Amino acid sequence: LGTADGRSHLMDILVSSINSLTVIGVGVTEAGLQHASNQCMVDLTELLFNVYTRMSAAMDILQCPNPNGKICIINTDNVPNNGDVIRDHIMQNARDIYSDNEGFIDFLRSKVAFLNTMVDRITSSRPNSNGLIPLCEPLPMKALVICDTGRDLPEWMSRGETQSKFGVKIRHSHKELSNDIALKLRVANGTHTAVAHVMALSALVNTEAFCGDSSPTSPASNILAYVDSLYQSQIVPAAVSDGISAEETEATWADWRQRLLHPKFGLSTFFITQNGAAKCGLRLGPTIKGLINASAGANGRENPLSVSMAFAVAAILRFLTPSSNGKSSNEPDNRNGIYTGWLDTVVDDSAESADETVSYADGLRYNLQKGWYEFRCSMKLTSSVRREVTLPEELSRFTEPRQPSAYQRIVKNYLLHPQGGNLQSLFDDADEEDSLFKSTTLDAFVSAVSVIYARMINGDNMVQLLVEMLQHDHAYSSGLETSCQCIAEVPIHAQDGVMPLHYTVGSIPAESCLMNRNIKATDIHSVVWSEVRGQEVIDLHTHLLPPSHGALCLWGIDEMLTYHYLVSEYFMTAPASITPEAFFAMNKTKQADLIWTSLFIQRSPISEATRGVLTTLQALGLHNAIDNRDLDAIRRFYDDFRSEGLEGVEKFVNEVYRTAGVKYAIMTNIPFDSTEAQHWRPMKKEYPETFKSALRVDPLLAGDRKTIENALKSSGYATSLEDARKYLHDWCDTMKPEYLMASTPHDFSLPPSEGGGTLSGVAKKGVNESSLQSPFAFTELTGNDCNDCEDTDNLPSVINESSDFLTEVLMPVCEERDLPLALKIGAHRSVNPALLSAGDGLVAFADLNTLARLCGRFPRVRFLATFLSRNNQQEACVLASKFRNLHIYGAWWYCNNPSIIKEITQMRVEMLGSAFTAQHSDARVVDQLIYKWSHSRSVIAKVLAAEYEKLVASGWRPTREEIRRDVGRLFGGSFSEFMDKSLK
Repeated sequence: LGTADGRSHLMDILVSSINSLTVIGVGVTEAGLQHASNQCMVDLTELLFNVYTRMSAAMDILQCPNPNGKICIINTDNVPNNGDVIRDHIMQNARDIYSDNEGFIDFLRSKVAFLNTMVDRITSSRPNSNGLIPLCEPLPMKALVICDTGRDLPEWMSRGETQSKFGVKIRHSHKELSNDIALKLRVANGTHTAVAHVMALSALVNTEAFCGDSSPTSPASNILAYVDSLYQSQIVPAAVSDGISAEETEATWADWRQRLLHPKFGLSTFFITQNGAAKCGLRLGPTIKGLINASAGANGRENPLSVSMAFAVAAILRFLTPSSNGKSSNEPDNRNGIYTGWLDTVVDDSAESADETVSYADGLRYNLQKGWYEFRCSMKLTSSVRREVTLPEELSRFTEPRQPSAYQRIVKNYLLHPQGGNLQSLFDDADEEDSLFKSTTLDAFVSAVSVIYARMINGDNMVQLLVEMLQHDHAYSSGLETSCQCIAEVPIHAQDGVMPLHYTVGSIPAESCLMNRNIKATDIHSVVWSEVRGQEVIDLHTHLLPPSHGALCLWGIDEMLTYHYLVSEYFMTAPASITPEAFFAMNKTKQADLIWTSLFIQRSPISEATRGVLTTLQALGLHNAIDNRDLDAIRRFYDDFRSEGLEGVEKFVNEVYRTAGVKYAIMTNIPFDSTEAQHWRPMKKEYPETFKSALRVDPLLAGDRKTIENALKSSGYATSLEDARKYLHDWCDTMKPEYLMASTPHDFSLPPSEGGGTLSGVAKKGVNESSLQSPFAFTELTGNDCNDCEDTDNLPSVINESSDFLTEVLMPVCEERDLPLALKIGAHRSVNPALLSAGDGLVAFADLNTLARLCGRFPRVRFLATFLSRNNQQEACVLASKFRNLHIYGAWWYCNNPSIIKEITQMRVEMLGSAFTAQHSDARVVDQLIYKWSHSRSVIAKVLAAEYEKLVASGWRPTREEIRRDVGRLFGGSFSEFMDKSLK
C-alpha cells in the first residue's frame, strides 16, 4: 500500500484471484491509529469496500468460511482496544467516503469482526542492517492474544497445536483480554521499564548485561535482584487484589524473566527509556493503585508500597533530570525539546568504543566516556509560580541539589498527572475516610520517592543504593520490601508537636552525599524532624530492671494503669466510698479496672499520663482494642507474651526498645532486700547490654553515720572509713555501674551543724533499719516494692559537705574509679502519705548553692544533675556553664510534660548549645519507654527546628551531618562525651 503500483496490484489480486478470505492482519502502530483520516485507515476502508463489492456480486465469487461468516480484522501492534479503534475509524470513513452506499455500512456491521488484540513479542533489527532485517526474541508464551467474543475466528486458529506453535491465545471475554493486557503492562513492561532506567544510567546499555557477569556483586545481578523483589512484593499482590489469579501472574513472570535473561536477545536500555514519563503511569501506575486500593479496602494501616517501587519511580525521574542541575560534564546543550542528562556511572576511557557517541533513537544519543545522554520529555506540570513548564525544566529549576522535602511537590504533581503517574483516579468515588487513607499513603510514597531521588541527584550511586536495600542496611530492615513509611521524611502535618514522633531508623546513611549539603531555610524543618525521629537514644536514668530479674521487671497494661501518676489522677475524682486504704488493698488487676473506667471511659484521657498509655498501645498495634475501649483485648495481647515465659518477656522488652529507639537504658539499682539482692550476690545474673547499672549511695552523700555503720557491720566490714571505701569499691566491682547516684529532696542544703554523720534534728529521716540486714544497704526501705513507685527516692533530706563519708569515702571512690555522681534534686515526699507513692512530689524550689560548692570543691569528680522544680532550671543552666564537671539532663517527673519540656529545652539550647542531655524517661514500666520518648521527640524536634531556623537567618547554613551530630548529642551523645571526659 506504500506505493501506487503496490496499491493497484493488491486491489487487482482481490478482484481477480482471491476466492476465500478469513483474516486481514493490520500491522499499524499507535501513530497510524490516531485518526480516521490517516492513510492506513483510508486504505483499509477501500480494501474492505472492494471485499464488500466482490462478496455482494451475483456470482458470490468471494466467500468467508469462518464459523459466523465474518472476516476477522486482527491488529498486530499494542494499542489499547485496537479492534474497537479500527472499527470506529472504518465506520467513520465509510460514512464520509461511501455515504451513498448503505449496504457497505451494513456489511461492516454484519460481516466484519474487528477483534481487540494484545501483542507481546519484542522485535528490533539486526546490527548493521539499517533496520531492514528483523531480529526477534524467542517465541513467548503469549505472542498474540486475540479476544474473539463472538467466536468468529477460523477453526484452525482455535486449535491447540496452532496456539502452542505460534504463541497464540484465544480469549472469549473482554475480562480475559483485560487480564492479559494488565499482566503484560504490569509484569513485562513494568519490570522492563524499572530495569531500563537504572541500567542506562549505570552505563549498562543493553539488557544482555543480565547474561554477562553473573557474580552476586555485579551491578546487573543487583539490578536483577531488585526487579525480582519488585515483582514479588508489589506486582503480584496488586494483580491478585485486582482479580488476576496468582497462577496466571506467576506464569507470565516466569515466561518474561526467561526472555529477559535470554543470551541471544536484548534491547537497548536507552531505547526502552523513551516516553518514560508516561510509561510510569501506564506500566507502574496500575500496580501502585492496586496496592493502595486493596489496603484501603482492608482498612490497612501500613503503607503497602515498598521501597522497590519508590526506587523505580525515582530512577525514572532521575533519568528525566537535565544536567543543568549542578552537574558539570562535557555534554551538549539542551535543544529543540531534547534535554541532556548525566550518567550515574562513567565508563573508563580505556573501554572499547567508550568515546563513541551512539544514536539510540531518532535524534537521541549518548556518550558513555563523557557521561552524557539525550532524552525527550514534553510532559508539562504547573510550577510553583503557577506557569506551565516541562517536567525536566521543573526538575532542574534548583540551582543546587536539595534535601528530599524540596522535591516532594514536584514528585506528587508528577504522580497525579494523567501523562505521568496517572494516580488521580485513586480518589474517584472515594469517600472521606478512603480519601484520607489514600492521601496519607500516597504522601508517604511521595516522600519515599523524594528521599531516594534526592540521594540520586546528590551523587549517591544508584546501584550502591540498591545494595543498601538488598543487604538490609540502615532503614531498609526488610530489604527491598521495606515499607515506604520507613524511609519517608516526617510529613508537614506531623511537624506540630502534637502527634507523637515515633522512632524510625534514619533513611539517610552517614556516607550519603546528602549529609554534606548546606541546608536551605525551607528544608530545615523537615531535616530536623527526620533527624530527631531517626536518632537512637541513651536513656541515662530509669527505674527499669531486665527480664532476668523476674517480678522486678515491670511491664504490661496493668502496670501502666497503676503507675503512680494515674493513681493520683484517679483519686482526684474517685468516689468517697473508695478510700486509699481500700484501693491499695485490692489486687493490681482490680486497681487497673477502676482507673481504666474512671480515666478512660468516664472521662477523655487527655492528661499526659493517660495519653501516654494510648500512645504506647497504638505503637504496639492495638488500634482496634482502643477504638473498641476493650481492656480485655489489650490484656490478651500481653498474655500472649506471658504465655512464653521468660522468652516472651525478653521478646516484648526487645520490641519496646526497638519501637522506642532506645540504645540502652541505665537502671536504678538498689539491692537492699532479698528480692533484688539475689540478682547480684553471691552470683551476678547476666543481663543484656541494653540495660546498664547505676549504684545508689544516698547515705554517703548525707553523712548518715548510723545507716552506714549498720550496713558495714551487717556485711562483715569494719566500721572504718577505709572499710567504707572498700565496701563501696566491692559493690562497684559487682555492679559495674555507669555512675553513682543519689536523690535529694526539696530541702537540699548545707545543715546548720558542722558535725559529721548524724541525722539528729532532721524531721524526715526516711530510714528503715531492718533493711540493713541485707547484703547492701546504702539506701532505705520504705515498705513497698522499690521499682513500683518513687519510694526509692525517699531519702535523707540533706547533703553534709563536712562529713568524712563525703570527703573520705564517696568522693575518693568517684575519683579513683572515675565515676560520676548523679543527683536528682528537688522532690518533696509524702505530701499525702495515704496515697503512698502517688502522694509524693509537691514541687518546691531547691537551693542549688550546695551543688555549686560540690562542683567547685571536687573539680575532678563529674556530676550529673536533674531538677524537679521548674524554678531551678535557669540557675541550673548557669551552673552548667560555669563548671566543666557538671552535666544537666532531662525533664524529671512533673517537669516531664510537653509544655515544660518545650520551655526547658529552648532555654537550655539558648544557654548551653548542645552541651546537655535533653531528656531521660525515668520509666518504671518497660512499656513507658515508647510514649515518654515519642512525646519528647515531638516537642524537642519542634524546639530545635525553630532554633536552626534562627541559625539560618543569622547566615549559617548547617549541613545534615551537622544537625545529626547535634541531635545525637542531645539524645545521649553529650552524656557519652561527658562520661568519656576524665578529669583525674
